[in-house]
Amino acid sequence: MKLTGLTALLLLTALYTTGQKKEYDLSSLLSKKKLTVVNRTASLLKDQPYNGVHLDDNSTEGIAWINDVTFTSGTIEIDLRGKDVLQRSFIGVAFLGVNDSTYDAVYFRPFNFHSTDPVRKIHAVQYISHPTYTWRKLRDEQNGMYEKALVNPPKATSWFHARIEIKNDEVNVFVNNDTTPSLTVKKLSNATSGKIGIWTGAGSDGDFANLIISN
Repeated sequence: MKLTGLTALLLLTALYTTGQKKEYDLSSLLSKKKLTVVNRTASLLKDQPYNGVHLDDNSTEGIAWINDVTFTSGTIEIDLRGKDVLQRSFIGVAFLGVNDSTYDAVYFRPFNFHSTDPVRKIHAVQYISHPTYTWRKLRDEQNGMYEKALVNPPKATSWFHARIEIKNDEVNVFVNNDTTPSLTVKKLSNATSGKIGIWTGAGSDGDFANLIISN
């Protein structure tokens, strides 16, 4: 089928608008004051090729929202690094944020990646939807559904790549080059768009770099 000039242009425009991919340099965003940091202090991290941001620890959950960026659906990719200290390493991404207490998030517990305790090991990656569906509520009422072990867990203290797909009310989480998701769940919130940022849990710090958002 031969396409007219206008038809071809419309087709290319549709492909572009439905397949956009944008990379965010977190260290540059911090330097330019384009991160809104909540309950944390953010500092520049220079660790080639992981030039990013470090969030320090605090007794409450912390987020660094990316200013003027709205996420609807698609894929979030990011490199993260935690530590192998029990209950002191909760690192991930918040998305579909309404405010500092209402958002969805996917996060990791690196200290559980290679635990010999089978119960701890299945608590490696978690999906939550605040304020209603906290990790505690989900574990108490739907144990084992919204948190899982990793398919191929990396070293707890190493950088690893996370790919989070949020499409058609389903959340899939992949780590490094895995083709099988470590976590597949139904989205719990009704939010269709909102803020996006990097996230740390209570009592935890973490390193973040190389954020990519695709739709």
